[in-house]
Amino acid sequence: MTPEELVTGHTVYSCVMGSRAFGLATEGSDTDVRGIYLAPTPLFWRFEKPPTHVEGPREEQFSWELERFCELALRANPNILECLHSPLVEHIDDTGRELLALRGAFLSRQAHVTFARYALSQRKKLDADVRQHGAPRWKHAMHLLRLLTSCRDLLRTGELTVDVGADRERLLAVRRGEFSWPEVESWMTRLAAESDEAAVTSPLPPEPDRARVAEFLFRVRRESALKADAYDEVVQRVVPGDGAGR
Repeated sequence: MTPEELVTGHTVYSCVMGSRAFGLATEGSDTDVRGIYLAPTPLFWRFEKPPTHVEGPREEQFSWELERFCELALRANPNILECLHSPLVEHIDDTGRELLALRGAFLSRQAHVTFARYALSQRKKLDADVRQHGAPRWKHAMHLLRLLTSCRDLLRTGELTVDVGADRERLLAVRRGEFSWPEVESWMTRLAAESDEAAVTSPLPPEPDRARVAEFLFRVRRESALKADAYDEVVQRVVPGDGAGR
């Protein structure tokens, strides 16, 4: 089975991410598709394991195998967590619906650390642009503000919201360069401080619920194996052996 066949035939959930999911799309914005596929359990019984992720087959499409996706989500990877909360679901099956029902199990105060770490890395890139070119890449500045706002609100409410809502026009103004860099810096600093404050009293649990996620993974892997066994039994009945011991 090729990587492309895993995506086209075994995707349990896919959604649109990026600017379109954030409510920040403009004319010409890409359509970034992110998905999760469930590799059939028998593939793991071979020496060569199925891939943990696949690029394509469409442009701007990227997918993770279910277990790898859950591992990253349990680590509070910002991009991964946001996939589970996209308002633009492209495809979903029963397994995908079970995963969405579990999305609260992945949320914890660890998000404060991971979101802040990612934000810091992006901030360093913006500072480098300012030093070298006199201005940041405004699109990246806009998305960093969006991320910081999302982190603060997640810590405050315990809910992850992807669409920027009422902040859309102000963020798009940042993208157009209508704010000065000191103004954007001040905004970023304020959001980071508010996130730190929210983390202290956040309704989120200290750790994600790994036990619930592990039970879910075990069950879907087992169901996949049983389906494979049932298929083999049907094939053996329809195409019986010739008795030659082959």
